[in-house]
Amino acid sequence: MNQTFAALQLGPAKRAAARLAAGAQTGSGSCRTQSYATEAKKKNPYSHTIKLPQTEFPLRADAARREKQFRHRCTDALYEWQLKNNRGPQFILHDGPPYANGDLHIGHFMNKVLKDIINRYQVMQGKRVVYIPGFDGHGLPIEQKALETLKGRDRDSLDPMEIRKLARNFALKAVARQTESFKEYAVMGDWTHPYMTLDPSYEANQLEIFKAMVEQGYIYRQNKPVYWSPSSRTALAEAELEYNEKHVSTSVYVKMQLTDESVARIGGAGKVSALVWTTTPWTLPANRAIAVHPDLEYVLIQVAENSESGSAGYQLLVGKDRLEAVSAMLPEGSTVAEVCMLNGKQLEGLSYSSAVSGKECPILLANYVTSDSGTGLVHSAPGHGQEDYDFGLANGIEIYAPVDDNGRFTSAAGVALAGMEVLGEGTRAVVAMLRDAGVLLHVQEFTHSYPYDWRTKKPIIQRATPQWFANVGSLKASASESLRDVKIFPEFGRRRLESFVAARSEWCISRQRVWGVPIPVFYNKSSGEPLLTAESISHVIGIIRERGTDAWWVLSTDDLLAPKYRSDGNTYVKGTDTMDVWFDSGSSWKLLEQVSERSEGAYADVYLEGTDQHRGWFQSSLLTSNAVRGVAPFRVLLTHGFTLDESRRKMSKSLGNTLEPARVIHGGRDKKKEPAYGVDLLRLVVGSTDYTHDVSFGPLVFAQFSDAMRKIRGTVRFMLGNLNGFTPDMLVPFEQMSSIDRYILHELRRFKQNAQTAFDAYEFYRAMQIVSNFTNADLSAFYFDISKDCLYVGAADDLQRRSTQTALFHILVDYTTALAPVACHLAEEVWEFFGPTRRALGKTTDSVFQESWDQTRSEWNNPELAADWTALRKLRSVANRSIEAARTARHIGSSLEAELDVYVPLNTRLGQLLTKYINVHEVGGVETDGFACEERIAAFDTETPVRVVSRRSSLHKCPRCWNFHSTEESSLCGRCDDVVARQQ
Repeated sequence: MNQTFAALQLGPAKRAAARLAAGAQTGSGSCRTQSYATEAKKKNPYSHTIKLPQTEFPLRADAARREKQFRHRCTDALYEWQLKNNRGPQFILHDGPPYANGDLHIGHFMNKVLKDIINRYQVMQGKRVVYIPGFDGHGLPIEQKALETLKGRDRDSLDPMEIRKLARNFALKAVARQTESFKEYAVMGDWTHPYMTLDPSYEANQLEIFKAMVEQGYIYRQNKPVYWSPSSRTALAEAELEYNEKHVSTSVYVKMQLTDESVARIGGAGKVSALVWTTTPWTLPANRAIAVHPDLEYVLIQVAENSESGSAGYQLLVGKDRLEAVSAMLPEGSTVAEVCMLNGKQLEGLSYSSAVSGKECPILLANYVTSDSGTGLVHSAPGHGQEDYDFGLANGIEIYAPVDDNGRFTSAAGVALAGMEVLGEGTRAVVAMLRDAGVLLHVQEFTHSYPYDWRTKKPIIQRATPQWFANVGSLKASASESLRDVKIFPEFGRRRLESFVAARSEWCISRQRVWGVPIPVFYNKSSGEPLLTAESISHVIGIIRERGTDAWWVLSTDDLLAPKYRSDGNTYVKGTDTMDVWFDSGSSWKLLEQVSERSEGAYADVYLEGTDQHRGWFQSSLLTSNAVRGVAPFRVLLTHGFTLDESRRKMSKSLGNTLEPARVIHGGRDKKKEPAYGVDLLRLVVGSTDYTHDVSFGPLVFAQFSDAMRKIRGTVRFMLGNLNGFTPDMLVPFEQMSSIDRYILHELRRFKQNAQTAFDAYEFYRAMQIVSNFTNADLSAFYFDISKDCLYVGAADDLQRRSTQTALFHILVDYTTALAPVACHLAEEVWEFFGPTRRALGKTTDSVFQESWDQTRSEWNNPELAADWTALRKLRSVANRSIEAARTARHIGSSLEAELDVYVPLNTRLGQLLTKYINVHEVGGVETDGFACEERIAAFDTETPVRVVSRRSSLHKCPRCWNFHSTEESSLCGRCDDVVARQQ
């Protein structure tokens, strides 16, 4: 080899060089500490001169017991303190209220902890955080749960006030239980004054919003089809639906016989029928028209069935494109002949006898008709579908729905059907009637997606009833426009919310239940006309603000009427409908008027809920806020996914895979199988997982994060133990600190800045990954590993040892504050054990959350030094691989036995770097004796060839430091001899 190399011998003769270049391993933290402990047990005469870490901070958390000691400090006390003492701007995270209808599950935990992480981080940024927890206390879920507590009593016999009292008591008990659980999760907030939708002041504020929307013309009443839940006996909004992909429906092809006049008009003969197809046979009693497309082609066919059937021939009118499919349904042996072709316009005005009712109905034109399925002729029941309703309204057709609140046919559907459930025996009865009448061509069952009531998990129907609506059609443009100024994470949430708003034209806000906020409307007893004015609503609001919504059911109509209407010559009755609970919770932004320091724009900085709230709370809040204030109620909108088990199945009671946080926190009966992990471990799972997607929870996940928590505690324990006895006079000024200590402070600053960027972007999982990388790569595997030698066996007053302790002090402060938003109990525990040292050094705060989040200094930033140490760390990795090769070959036992030769070209930046820190000598060639590892190191924008040769040291093991630096067996090395002499 002709190249000149810088040769370094890293071993007994070069102890300082070994530390700086990090060429020789000193073993892992746990192994090295154990080695010293073992030596002490052997009564090593020098053990008293070794400074092993000393701290009572436990490696194992015993979290279920210890966390309680710090909870008040970092929750209730902290919330009050930061409002009084922080001087930064106000920060409001507005809480979406969970239903007060039962105990909490892991989804509640994830939701509340994500909010708490944000709030704690903002507190440490010096902001005054306002977080008022909310509870949704109205609605069907609570009413149903309350009624379930009645055993052996006819629920239908209860009067409204009995139901309301039951529901209120149930909700308040649930709120009390949920509050205790949320506080155990260390969720910081104003738990003394939460908001509840059942509070009179809240209900009055909600009605103020309703009044404003009435005044602006957004509220109207109409008899039109709505989603109706027979199982709940109320109208539903789209957000209250879920879809069952395995629902089984019955489809029928039905012959609607044309009148004689219509047959003559199209040139037919004999029995001529228009063939329609429907997947809802129960709507046929409400059939009022057949729709055809004006531009589609239709064909009149002659059908001759086989002779065995005994039926005569007949003619059918079907869409030309559907002829082949229809022909396949005819009895085997049937023949089909085309009679004539017609277009849709030629069919307009024909009439037929409706198959079930016998009522004469028209055939009319409609552009929504297609020939993709069915027959090209569409059965229309304007009382049972939005499209049919619009079609009927445009053509002056009766909006007819002979179905009652229980989903049963009324007597108007006919004596034979009255009282039957339309989705069960009613459907079967209609099919039987069609078959008996000889008008059923074909029937089949099929599986498809169908809307269900999300609370009762039972199918719904569409049914025309008089309901109150909010006109979303005139709101959605401004609502979508207001989202332009909102930051939405993840970005797909913007598209999802905008699409839901754009697809919606109206919002059914009335419900036929008693546990809720009443729609404050009165009806003229004679005409049925509603009385709903600003004055009438304001009078009711005044009563409700004082007495609550019970007043609507307790007081007489006269008491509730504004004075001007009591003597206007009309007699009124009060309405019985209550408001949709989404209107309840969607009005919650109103309460922020009392606490927000902003008079314009959004009151709340952040809304955060699950992805299902794009159809629910996010949307209802957006619509009501735009209707009243013309702005979105939030500046930032965050969405989290659902909770899954470890098999990636959505958690549900029906699957039996739900998870109670309390069981994870306190453990199960068998603590070996179900350990008590405590709150912080669950918080760490939430904070470390990408919440924008669905999140899995389960035993394997908890075990994995238990290991991660022990690693964090071990890291903290190392620092606390080595800072024992560290006093202000031992601090080393930054400029006097060693190169490696200044480098690790550079890395600390970079770590904290990167973590802050992640927190600012609400990417807590990325921040925790940054913490993990810093813990494992920068601290444990590098800095701690190298520093143990000087910390344990160096002299107490040695500059290098004090320099390292100074760095550890700064690291511990910023490492603890980085963990604090997520692992709040652990951070407080560390702060407690850190107390004597930090107080002596000026850190006198009672809580870590009273500290600034980032306490790194600009002077620590040194990219040039970092580039040097990045190269040295790469060189260290090459050296470690060479040592490992020697150990694998059993040439050495411990890495401390290794002696290294490192060959680097002298004219390279890496070679010059080594001469900067270490005495080198030039050699013309490279030694090959020993275990070599040769690689090219990428550093300083180039690649440098490096060769490391490791061999067994020719020196002896020092009985004090265990390094092979002694010239004689059982004698101290030079460094230890000096340290021991100074201690005597």
